[in-house]
Amino acid sequence: MRILLTGCQGFIGKNVSNALINNPDVVSVYGIEKDYMNHEGWEKALRKAVSECDVVLHIGAISDTMLQDPNEMMKYNFEFSRVLFDLSEEYGKRVVYSSSAANKGDGGQTPSNLYGWSKYIAEKYGMSKVSDFIALRYFNVYGPGEQNKDSMSSVAFQAHRRGNFELFRGNPKRDFVYIEDVVTATIFPIFNDVNSGIYEVGSGEARTFEDVLNIMDVKYTYRKRSDIPKGYQFFTKANKNEFMDGWEPIYNLEKGLEEYKEYLES
Repeated sequence: MRILLTGCQGFIGKNVSNALINNPDVVSVYGIEKDYMNHEGWEKALRKAVSECDVVLHIGAISDTMLQDPNEMMKYNFEFSRVLFDLSEEYGKRVVYSSSAANKGDGGQTPSNLYGWSKYIAEKYGMSKVSDFIALRYFNVYGPGEQNKDSMSSVAFQAHRRGNFELFRGNPKRDFVYIEDVVTATIFPIFNDVNSGIYEVGSGEARTFEDVLNIMDVKYTYRKRSDIPKGYQFFTKANKNEFMDGWEPIYNLEKGLEEYKEYLES
């Protein structure tokens, strides 16, 4: 098995890459990073990479949900995806696309911010253009390896680093999913018969940020309501009926944070 992996140096991508490298059924992992599009002839090089792989894992993307620059967001999150998906269909490759729960927005229908829309239209394009296309809508991922995500790192990581944290009021809830579960979900379609479609990757539980900080034993206070940014999601929860058949998470919030806390303290 030869894997083309985008975002190989990112939080999720690096964890997936490590798992693939240690898998005896994987011959090679060809990694692509964000600056790929900045090199002359990148489309020709991408064509060669797609033609020589067996499966495309498209994880790489701008993950800053608060980014307001449409040119940068659409360049990396849609335009690169469009070219990659067209080539994948031309060469008959299976595509596993790392989509996002942000596609559902706050009301469960449409995205509520630019990041969500960029992932949503890339997902829609892939579903319409690629015959063998699997979109995995990740929820709020946390765990080892996220230290370079800065403000986009999980509340668990930021709170542990600071020793305290300021929360938004209004009792927002998230489906927090541990990185180990995300890795197994991402790799699952490579080695199993999964029908083309959109699947959710989460714990299946909506928990408060207060729950996270209480488990992490970190003190917290609250920010003013006026500090809540436009497009902020107040509720996310994966639908267990939309998991891939044969895959399910093994970590709940308590188990995941206990393991993560041990990692951070070591």
